[in-house]
Parts: sequence; C-alpha cells; structure tokens
Amino acid sequence: MDLIKNYINQSITIAANNLRLNNQQIEVVALLKEAISKSDKLSDDLINMKKITELSTLAIRLNDIYNSLTQNPIDFLKISDQFKEHSRYLIKDLGHMLDVCTPAIFKSAIEKLKGIDIYPKEEIKVDLSKRVYDEQPFERSETEEIKEEIIFEKIEETETEEIIQNFESTILGPIKPLDNLLKKLSDNDVEYEELIRFSKMMDENAALSRKIGFEILSGMHRIVSKALILIKNRDLMPGREVIESLRACLIVIVAVVRGKDVDINNYLNKAERFGNQLLKIKSKDNS
Repeated sequence: MDLIKNYINQSITIAANNLRLNNQQIEVVALLKEAISKSDKLSDDLINMKKITELSTLAIRLNDIYNSLTQNPIDFLKISDQFKEHSRYLIKDLGHMLDVCTPAIFKSAIEKLKGIDIYPKEEIKVDLSKRVYDEQPFERSETEEIKEEIIFEKIEETETEEIIQNFESTILGPIKPLDNLLKKLSDNDVEYEELIRFSKMMDENAALSRKIGFEILSGMHRIVSKALILIKNRDLMPGREVIESLRACLIVIVAVVRGKDVDINNYLNKAERFGNQLLKIKSKDNS
C-alpha cells in the first residue's frame, strides 16, 4: 500500500511541476499528498472524495490510477511509461482543483472524509414534555454561560490577532542566523549548543505555524529541527547535499511567509525528499 501511495504522490508532484503555482496552491498540493500518505483506507477515501464538489474531478482520476495499480498485474517493463501517462492525465484535473481550492477550503473538504457533512447523523428524539424543571434558574445559568463565552472569545481573538501580527517577524527572525549557521556547518565550525538552540527554535515555530494553519511551513520547520538534532548527535553528516536541502527548506519558508509569487516547486520537492530521508534515520539521542 505504501508503494501505491508513493506512486500516486509522485504522479501528483510531476503534474504540479507542469503547472505554474502560487504559494497557496503549493500548500494545497502538500496537503493533498499528506492526506494520501496518512489515509488508512485510501480506496474508501478516494471514493468519498468523489462526493465532495471541489475534489470530485481529481478524485475520479486518482481513483482510476488506484484501480489500475491494484486490479491489474504490474508490468515492470512498462511501468515507467504508465507513470508518465498517469502524471500527464493528472495535470488538467489537478489544475482545476487548485483553481477552486484554497488551503482552508481543502482542509474543510478533507474533514468531510471523516464523515462530516457526508453522512448526516441520525436525529435523536427525546421527549421532554413530562420533564419537570425550574425555568428561572435555567435562564440565569444560560445567560451566565453566554457571558463567559463572549469574554473568552474576546480573549482568544485578541491572542490570535497578536500572534498573526507578530507571525512574520517570529518566523523570519531566525532565518538569516540559521543560514549563517549552515555556512559554519559546511566549514565544520559550529558549536553543538547552537544546533540545540536553533532546533528548539524551529520546533517552536513549527508549532506556531501549525496553530495558524500553515501546514507547509510547519513541515519545513520540523524538517530543519530534526536535521539539526541528527547532526548534533552525529547521526547525519552535514555534507553539501544536506546543507543544500536545509537551505531549500529556508527558501520555502521565506517565500511562503512573504507571499513571493515565484516558482518554488523545485525547492519544495527537494525539501520533502530530504524530510523523507530523515524519517529513515534513527537518532541515538532524542534530546
């Protein structure tokens, strides 16, 4: 099953590379691939995706690819040509989906795969006609609850506004110092305390990005954080390819935060491949 998920995700990546995507569309592609990777029952999810307006056309195409891989014997001599064909067919349908889906719309659509809005819950009928209760205390209690909700909503809204206002400076602040750290790493001139400090900083910013809804930013931060710890523990050697992969993560972060209308697909793909490689490395020390 992992092979099929990887095949489909790679097809999506190739199709996306043939489209000129803005940063929001790149994030939607990343969310789509994440949803496929995390799916427990991919066949069922693809069928349910057909019922969601924004995803239906793409879901039909993805389901066709899934069926061709699971219902027919794989001809390894022709699989390369088949992969190119599947990727080519995806371009139009993926482009259509990205035209109508923002990250927020896509997340809402994916929630429906869990049963929200697709399978309406049965109405539970309760006969309260014979219930005896004191009407006045209930009304006072309800009023107090509403007051409390309003108070807490205002506090939460204020906190969220402050987080959003400071988000750009918080996320971009460590980037330049971290880029300097990467230069030191390539020269083997770095103190391990710095690696720990920056790793914790990136981990915190990953959590912040996720809280606001920037999944792609959160992923880039997690990759950098984990890589720095692996380097500190000598489980990962900071060679040229590793340094360039880490720098690709930083480029994606800056481009997304600043809303640069540039093609960062190559950097994003490089960063994602690097993240997948890190998953295979077991650290001796998780501190």
